[in-house]
Amino acid sequence: MFSHIMVGITDFERALAFYKPVLDALGIQFRFQEDSRPWAGWQSAPDPRPLFLIGRPHDQQAHQPGNGQMVAFLAASRRQVDAVHALALASGGTCEGPPGLRPQYHAHYYGAYFRDPDGNKLCVACHQPE
Repeated sequence: MFSHIMVGITDFERALAFYKPVLDALGIQFRFQEDSRPWAGWQSAPDPRPLFLIGRPHDQQAHQPGNGQMVAFLAASRRQVDAVHALALASGGTCEGPPGLRPQYHAHYYGAYFRDPDGNKLCVACHQPE
């Protein structure tokens, strides 16, 4: 469905320090880093797409997080949701909703919400029963 998803950032090194451990904990493969642009990308497995990218906005204007925009990453288990949420907070993120069941979405939806250091809203969710 997606070719790539790009999230704008303001401080590249701070963003890398946040995203590398969070995406590594989800098993998402780091693909590249280009400091001169600056941007970095991670890829799905086994296919090379979709890509998840972070970087300064292409127009070189200041990054502004969008209201109502969110990227949700798939977790293999509820335990992984818990671990990734804790890691995100330890890496400079802020909590937008602790790990837990959210039956208003469906009976097995277990998710956690957080913002990266630039204010971008992220989620990690597991759709499997415990």
